[in-house]
Amino acid sequence: MSQAFILRDYQTQAVKAAVEHFRHGDNPAVIVLPTGAGKSLVIAELSRLAKGRVICLAHVKELVEQNHGKFLATGSAAGVFSAGLSQKNSTAKTTFASIQSLSANLDSFQAPASLIIIDECHRVGTDENGQYNKTLTHFRTLNPSVKILGLTATPYRLGSGWIYQHHYHGYTRPCITSFFKKCIFELPLQHMVKNGYLTPPIHYDAAIAHYDFSLLTQSLDGEQDTDDIALNELIHKHPRVTKAVTEQIIQLSQDRQGVMIFASTIDHAQEISGYLPADQTAFITGTTKIKQRDALIAAFKAKKIKYLVNVSVLTTGFDAPHVDVIAILRPTQSISLFQQIVGRGLRLSPGKKDCLVLDYTNNGYNIFQPEIGEKKPTQDSVAVQIHCPQCDFANAFWGRKDTEGNILEHFGRRCHGLIEGPEGSDNPESPEVDRQCTYRFRFKYCPYCNQENDIAARQCQYCSEKLIDPDDLLRKALNLKNNKVLRCAAITPEIIWADKCLKVTYHDEDGLTLSETFRFNYKNSRQAFNDLFARRIANASQSIQFNSLEELERFLPYLPAPDFVIAKKQKHHWQVTERLFDYEGPYRKANELS
Repeated sequence: MSQAFILRDYQTQAVKAAVEHFRHGDNPAVIVLPTGAGKSLVIAELSRLAKGRVICLAHVKELVEQNHGKFLATGSAAGVFSAGLSQKNSTAKTTFASIQSLSANLDSFQAPASLIIIDECHRVGTDENGQYNKTLTHFRTLNPSVKILGLTATPYRLGSGWIYQHHYHGYTRPCITSFFKKCIFELPLQHMVKNGYLTPPIHYDAAIAHYDFSLLTQSLDGEQDTDDIALNELIHKHPRVTKAVTEQIIQLSQDRQGVMIFASTIDHAQEISGYLPADQTAFITGTTKIKQRDALIAAFKAKKIKYLVNVSVLTTGFDAPHVDVIAILRPTQSISLFQQIVGRGLRLSPGKKDCLVLDYTNNGYNIFQPEIGEKKPTQDSVAVQIHCPQCDFANAFWGRKDTEGNILEHFGRRCHGLIEGPEGSDNPESPEVDRQCTYRFRFKYCPYCNQENDIAARQCQYCSEKLIDPDDLLRKALNLKNNKVLRCAAITPEIIWADKCLKVTYHDEDGLTLSETFRFNYKNSRQAFNDLFARRIANASQSIQFNSLEELERFLPYLPAPDFVIAKKQKHHWQVTERLFDYEGPYRKANELS
């Protein structure tokens, strides 16, 4: 590397992690570095070290240009393939390309590559016909052993969660599908701030006014607003909010250098701009012409204008280190997008001591704690730590707490811990080494082999028999006269000492009940209770099996309620036949809006 750029210790560690990983296999890997950590330098050094052809991909021209510039500073030559930069060099040993331009011109790339690096790799989706997957398939056809490395500050996607399966610290990530197999290096944002590599973000409680976007969250995908009409209607109903918010931004920014404002829609951005000083303000949207956009950005970076309002266009690939105020006036369900927005203000700059973060939308994210990559199951969900009763791994799940901070419940399905395989394995990527802990917090039993399966599984992973579909159960029960379906809102457990049994009464929203009895002096009845309730007790610190009512008594308040209870009419009573826990499907559960 050129003397102009000396790698920091963590950048050197990231490079070494990539080299070591690809010495042992070809599995796609991820490096996680916070915004401002210098991903471009890591990319430049890895590209310089590679012996074969290198393709570096990014989704915006600014990143292509930035990564190319850092590589040239190493003293090596490289080409650019990007329509936005008016360059299409497809023959260089190292090529920096925009994914849009390259994926549309794959015929120009017929020489195999040894390494493909993807900046902002969380944008790689699961669609086989998507630009990234189409491109990667092309290069894998040319060279099945091509190494693929992704870099990102936010390793998760809204809707599908984490973008990799295994972490080098020894745990797994819950993900529906993931192209990348392993995170091989990660640097926490807190480390960057603590060691003076980034500016501290200061979250200011801007209590003067807020937008209430809670009713619209289901129509937002996090990456872009898909329902501008609904957003505009809500914003226009509260014109005083925008005016009050803008006035406060001006007041709090009096001694600040640069202010970036993230608006919800184009109409919203225009309204905000109207309240700001005209000679110090510019706003940019996806429809702004390229030359005009570049001129406005240049003026902002030169501090000729102070306020830059934008709509979904300056979240990545934008670098203006003097920015010391971030004002968020748009909703998002994506913590990834939230981190990218705040990250625009964390770079170091002369005279800059911190970055003021003003969130007027109650997004409620903690930029220092992005451990949960899945969407919040409920509005009041918070991050909770749950130890696995089997391997003692400390899992990070969404959950709910009471006012005193006690965990009421969590929504984790399976332990994320990794169990080390037998020593001496030649392949560090082998399944024997990267074996996930088998403990499940939420599960359903296979009626054929009695093994536990994921709560959403439709086929048993052990015997391959088709599992009972809860929707089918509910549908059939609702259509049978001798069946009753109770939408369970709560349960009342009662120990009847004289009969050595536990009576469980299930309550619906309207006061109707069903009940059943578990006789603890009979093994089968006791085991049936344990299978249904014991393993599902909230925040259980150990694997629980109750052998007596005395053992069970203190746990009665923690017994979980099923979502649905199905009963069949007998001669003189209703007999409970099914209890459906952790239901996910089209039928409304208790206390949910229809």
